Amino acid sequence: MQRVVVTGGSGKAGRAVVADLTEHGFDVSSVDVAASRHPDDPTLVADLTDLGQTIEALRGADAVVHLAAVPAPRVVPEGETFRINMLSTYNVFSAAAHLELQRVVWASSETLIGIPFERAAPSYAPIDEAHPRLPEFHYALSKLAGEVIAEQFSRWTGVPYVALRISNIMEEWEYAARFPGFWDDPSIRAWNLWGYVDARDVAQAVRLSLTADISGAEAFIVAAADTCMRRDSLELMAEVYPDVPIRGIVEGRETLLSIDKARRLLGYEPNHRWAGYL
Repeated sequence: MQRVVVTGGSGKAGRAVVADLTEHGFDVSSVDVAASRHPDDPTLVADLTDLGQTIEALRGADAVVHLAAVPAPRVVPEGETFRINMLSTYNVFSAAAHLELQRVVWASSETLIGIPFERAAPSYAPIDEAHPRLPEFHYALSKLAGEVIAEQFSRWTGVPYVALRISNIMEEWEYAARFPGFWDDPSIRAWNLWGYVDARDVAQAVRLSLTADISGAEAFIVAAADTCMRRDSLELMAEVYPDVPIRGIVEGRETLLSIDKARRLLGYEPNHRWAGYL
């Protein structure tokens, strides 16, 4: 049984990841700055900006799933967002190398690709992992720095470091509560090409990343198979981003955040679409 430490296990993605890995037979430990509110899901409370605490939290593990972070911009001041995210990510990567863990899977972000697309439109769509990395705020900048650091740790250790560029995470209750408010005005969600991903599909991507035949440092976009809109994707692009080149064939409401690489190398296939809950 593979022992996996999940940092940020009390968060939106973390709860789904802990549940999914446990269901699939992994020996899972959750680490967070806040204890779980569920008595059957004990959490080791640790401050990952402290290297010593991070090493102790990961000791005895085979792999780490690093989800802990300030989760978005404007939650705390920008400098503090960068400091917390950067230091905790470095500490997890460093502790994993020190303890000779076999794999590191961690939450990068879709924001690396220029989201929100306010300064400049996408270079092309669907967006894939080759799209220019254009962080627009300090949260995204911390994720860009994390990917660069992961490349070097993987080079030094020979251990796979898998970055998941996760789209806007949704839980089941949010489909009815939030999605109808997007549909009348395509500009509301144009900031990330109408992308989203179910927390349970994030958990699937994490689990597959722990076992996939991968070497080096790899990054994967993780999104739903569709957009959050009722209108076809090409119709949305023609209205909001008429000058953005379309690459390949896009059918119906197909996602404009390409998950082809995750499908090909991880075996990822999203199981949850908003239309199944409305």
